[in-house]
Amino acid sequence: MQSDVTTLNTVKKTSANRRRTFLSDRAFIWIFPVTSVLLVFAVYPFFYNIYLSLHEFSPMKRSLVWVGTENWVKAFEDARMWSALSINLSYTFICLSIQVALGMGIALLLDSEGKGYGLMRGLMTLPLVVPPAVTGMMFMLLEDPQWGIFSWVLSLLHILSPETPILATPDTALAGVMIADIWQWTPFMVLIFIAGLRSLPKEPFESAMLDGASSWLIFRHLTLPMMGRVIAVAVLIRGIDLFRVFDYVYVMTSGGPGTATYTLSFYSWQQTFGFVKWGYGATLSLIAMVMLLVLANLFIKLTKLKW
Repeated sequence: MQSDVTTLNTVKKTSANRRRTFLSDRAFIWIFPVTSVLLVFAVYPFFYNIYLSLHEFSPMKRSLVWVGTENWVKAFEDARMWSALSINLSYTFICLSIQVALGMGIALLLDSEGKGYGLMRGLMTLPLVVPPAVTGMMFMLLEDPQWGIFSWVLSLLHILSPETPILATPDTALAGVMIADIWQWTPFMVLIFIAGLRSLPKEPFESAMLDGASSWLIFRHLTLPMMGRVIAVAVLIRGIDLFRVFDYVYVMTSGGPGTATYTLSFYSWQQTFGFVKWGYGATLSLIAMVMLLVLANLFIKLTKLKW
């Protein structure tokens, strides 16, 4: 009898210990999987990149050779790196400005409970599920000088002649790549802005309408200030993604014509895998990361975003 009681108490203690193991006071068990993923796919590659930036691959020795800060000095003296950074900043600023403006305009138009608006909001998500490489291929065909619809329309409007290929002309190649990015990611901004508009209180708008305020005054003095935090978050997310653009450039122009569409990410990839300069490619990627961190934190400070 006593042995049965002892066994029962042991089972109860074991069950209690198991339950306590999975309670919130044992947080390590829950964060261990996420921590492991971060260590393997974020922390380790970051420090390995730093290690690579201080070395360079030697084809003769078929191994990494210590070069110290040579790659860093070379990067800051590399005119092509500065050109790629300039293209990166131009690409990010122009695409971001257009996507924010279009996104806000379309969001205001779709912010309605009328019949069919729900379907239209759903259709806005379709470009987001298309892989960027496929989008790049699609727009490369649309901008083809012989049978592309964009080239045909621009020639009808006398903006570009049929003999001027969009993606093969230095003055228009970057704009051709931007069109693909704007088409695919403007719906992302629309969805964020619609969510923000739906969360705004109705009372200030009703009062403004009763006072006879015009739509423009309501938008300028109520909608924009109240949407400021939502816009800032959307700009931050898209800005980070735009700064590291690679897919569209690789598929549509491969950095050409010449270096007209060389971005920092593409230049880093080319040096790493095209010219087998692993150390220099790692250095360029670290410079891009540092630039992105500086710009993102500066933006957060200027907009006073709080997480």
